Amino acid sequence: MQNRIVHRAVLPNGMTVLCTENAAADIVAARIFIRAGGRYEPIAQAGLSHLLAAVMTKGTDRLTSQEIAERVESVGASLGADAAADYCLLSIKTVSGDFAEMLELAAELLRSPAFPEMEVELERRLTLQGIRSMQEQPFSVANNQLRQALYGQHPYALPGLGTSETVSSLTPTDLRHYHKTYFRPDNLVISIAGRIQSEAAMKLVEKVFGDWEQPLQTDGSVLPLPELELPAVMPNPQWKITPQDTQQAIVMLGYLASEVHSTDHLTLKLLNTYLGSGLSSRLFVELREKQGLAYEVSAFYPTRIDTSHFVAYIGTAPDNAAVALEGLRSEMERLQTILLSDEELQAAKNKLLGQYALGKQTNAQLAQISGWYETLQLGIDYDDRFQERIPQIAAADIQAVANRYFTQPYVSLVGSEKAIDLVEQVKR
Repeated sequence: MQNRIVHRAVLPNGMTVLCTENAAADIVAARIFIRAGGRYEPIAQAGLSHLLAAVMTKGTDRLTSQEIAERVESVGASLGADAAADYCLLSIKTVSGDFAEMLELAAELLRSPAFPEMEVELERRLTLQGIRSMQEQPFSVANNQLRQALYGQHPYALPGLGTSETVSSLTPTDLRHYHKTYFRPDNLVISIAGRIQSEAAMKLVEKVFGDWEQPLQTDGSVLPLPELELPAVMPNPQWKITPQDTQQAIVMLGYLASEVHSTDHLTLKLLNTYLGSGLSSRLFVELREKQGLAYEVSAFYPTRIDTSHFVAYIGTAPDNAAVALEGLRSEMERLQTILLSDEELQAAKNKLLGQYALGKQTNAQLAQISGWYETLQLGIDYDDRFQERIPQIAAADIQAVANRYFTQPYVSLVGSEKAIDLVEQVKR
């Protein structure tokens, strides 16, 4: 990346190892990706990945939570776990001299977490507090109800934290079963970046993880990973409205959009940059600067293995809710009929490529991006393909994508009764 070579190898146990040498600082970062996450959870167990990630660093068969924390802090390192829609993640950052020790600790966390009942209960309570807090935030309420409308029974419909009902029912036994199912070497990608030679990194990973065997069936063959039977995501545009006595109304327009392997993915990424990235974006300039409608206005288009979604949203005064909705809808419909000018298109490309370059400055960022691409099965050359493809996108490509995806929107509104009444009058 930025002319840095990513070295790739697969261990005999199926674990994928990536290494990017970068001696600029005496730091080594590692990202260990597990192909798990929200997509792999049963709907009735939403939040399972988040709870597992929260508890995974809180004790192993051999070490207590306090002992783990002391080992990390004694060398000034950082170690943490997280969960996302399409993966779980264990992150390490340390000076190069302590990397081997921290990698051994990470391996112990991955392979033999204890899921102590007291820690599970504590993290469950914290998660339930987080869920309650989200229910008081208009943006979160609008986003959650929009996602539920978009995805129905697909796991993407639910927030990463889960719901009060699902989290309350999770047990240490559920965590152990999920861990046993997905935390296995042939379902892991470890990406390392920093002051370490690739050959040394590969040998270290093999030493630490090489004896971790794939689970076997009774006949001695490797136990296959579960085949997900996810429901198809079918278009069903609808309105979702929640009254909430707030000082601003949140209006969202949502559209089902392409997954990461689609040829439309990068065009949608560029379109997202044009519409909603920063103070020079189309939505900010038109709806906030020129019309004064917005406290906040933007767009987002998450990268997903399965069908993704494209959202344009605005936070506005209740009196302006209907006008703001029409403004958003007008901007989305405009893309179907009016080509971006050469200047608009080039500015969006420059911004996207600039932001992309800035996202690859540190060893942690380098480890993250190469490991993420591998986990999504895009290939380690995707970094080059991304930078080659963006300049080739034409205004006609953007218009075609807008016509393909931005037809009838899903609408999500959270606001006062007055805001809702005004929006209902323009509903069509």
